[in-house]
Amino acid sequence: MVFITKFARIGVQAARQLRAAPLVTSQWRSFHITSMLDKERRYTDKHEWVELLDANKAIVGISSYAQEALGDVVFAQLPEPGTDLNQDDECGALESVKAASEVYSPVSGKVTEKNAEVEDTPALVNSSCYDKGWLFKVDLKNPTEYEKLMTEEQYSAFVKSSGEH
Repeated sequence: MVFITKFARIGVQAARQLRAAPLVTSQWRSFHITSMLDKERRYTDKHEWVELLDANKAIVGISSYAQEALGDVVFAQLPEPGTDLNQDDECGALESVKAASEVYSPVSGKVTEKNAEVEDTPALVNSSCYDKGWLFKVDLKNPTEYEKLMTEEQYSAFVKSSGEH
């Protein structure tokens, strides 16, 4: 809701500016893209991401970098609904034709749903890691853990600085 209110307020200000001095199309496009990035995802150093669905619920997956490093995912084992997790608990596994990787929970909480489509069609992790290839949803036990995770910008710098690009 804060995003929508903030965006609406910015939109009104932009509309007022348009009357005074029209913006160049590329400036408007840049403004729009920047605003859409406000839907924030946070990352771990193990390459999981978490996105808040609301103040107490989140969705978890692996980063684009992780799915590329794994290669074609052929098997997924995800945590069952009702499972209590602590931050950094091992809670599942992904296997590809060239590697296997554990899945760790980026936040503490209770699993409310696993993505059964990913278990049935593991390649969704490769084709849509931020959309259809999410792994599980969780009711947060400690929402402040989310704030301590890396932002997209920090994660990108982490991947580059660790030589993982």
